Amino acid sequence: MIAAIHNNITSLKAHSRKLGVTANNIANVYSEGFKKSRAILEAGPSGDVNLQIDQINSPGHRFYENIDGQLIERELSNVDLVEEIPQTMIAQRGYEANLKAIQVQDDMLGSVLDIIG
Repeated sequence: MIAAIHNNITSLKAHSRKLGVTANNIANVYSEGFKKSRAILEAGPSGDVNLQIDQINSPGHRFYENIDGQLIERELSNVDLVEEIPQTMIAQRGYEANLKAIQVQDDMLGSVLDIIG
């Protein structure tokens, strides 16, 4: 049972960090030249959850701006809110599910101790 709680705790941490990565992407959606990161959850060898964070170097939206009579090419971030918003929901639901699993394990352990004691 302790291993299961450990796995849920590693998953809570991974989902929390995934939510942080997504929040950072959303906060920089209009930052010039910002490159988004993608957080990928992976199963570890003992059932724990690992997080791999990769930077996505695809080009962002490009446009021309007229500054003092000169056209200057500018590039915004490559963040797409259509991708980011569902990622926040996935991370939130994963976090909630693991938190509920820990609560159930705590209740079960309490019941077992009540039966023994």
